[in-house]
Amino acid sequence: MGQYVVRRLLQMVPVFIGATLLIFLMVNVMGDPVAGLCGDRQCDPATAARLRKEFGLDQPVWQQYLTYMGNVFTGDFGTAFNGQEVTELMSTAFPVTIRLTIVAIVFEILIGITLGVLTGLRRGRPVDTGVLLTTLVVISVPTFVTGLLLQLLLGVEWGWIRPSVSPAAPFGELIVPGLVLASVSLAYVTRLTRTSIAENRRSDYVRTAIAKGLPRRRVITRHLLRNSLIPVVTFIGADIGFLMGGAIVTERIFNIHGVGFQLYQGILRQNTQTVVGFVTVLVLVFLLCNLVVDLLYAVLDPRIRYA
Repeated sequence: MGQYVVRRLLQMVPVFIGATLLIFLMVNVMGDPVAGLCGDRQCDPATAARLRKEFGLDQPVWQQYLTYMGNVFTGDFGTAFNGQEVTELMSTAFPVTIRLTIVAIVFEILIGITLGVLTGLRRGRPVDTGVLLTTLVVISVPTFVTGLLLQLLLGVEWGWIRPSVSPAAPFGELIVPGLVLASVSLAYVTRLTRTSIAENRRSDYVRTAIAKGLPRRRVITRHLLRNSLIPVVTFIGADIGFLMGGAIVTERIFNIHGVGFQLYQGILRQNTQTVVGFVTVLVLVFLLCNLVVDLLYAVLDPRIRYA
């Protein structure tokens, strides 16, 4: 296991470099960052030259990337165009988005897996049909529609929640935004769990466990569910990164100043340092989540061993 972890960590290095290089190149072709600093009016040549030199934008792109990566390995993600360190923005944004993501993942695990198990064991029955139709509707409706609708009903009309989340963003205020963020993924988890349960239910090991006279609950939890969760764990592991990076819409609706909000502001203002810095950390989150998922395979299925 230790050798496998070390090998995977070494494999992550070229993936990380390639992903950050691609992101750096894409962000740098979005437009002229100096033009975004000057607003609607065009900068005079002297001011534009000074700003480019101050932020290192007068250097070739490859040299900017090497300088950026050298600073990243020392914990320096650069300075935003407003003079604030990107690490300071991260220290305030990431804790908020992490709490929001935790709420969303809890909804996916508790509601999605529970509904998936129930429908997988009752395939073809009315409850199965009802859940399938509901999840299809949830997948079809855009997230911004779901968010605005819940905000209007629960926050404005009925007054059950705050329409906008406070700057502190405690867990209690993130329940509804977390549900909105997790809604589509929750529907996919439900359908994926249902399909996996229904397929594995006909497997030989399940029939053998039933023939041995094992209690129904033990057959489901120790045998059927454990093996059926492998594709679900794969989806949820990858979804953690997607939720953190894709929270722009949800955070904008509920005025949550997290990673999505900072990315939106950085793209809007063409603040390359902010965008590249935040996305670099999200790449690390993706890679670490994939590593954890691979290690969980051996926990769920004893037949899987890593040399």
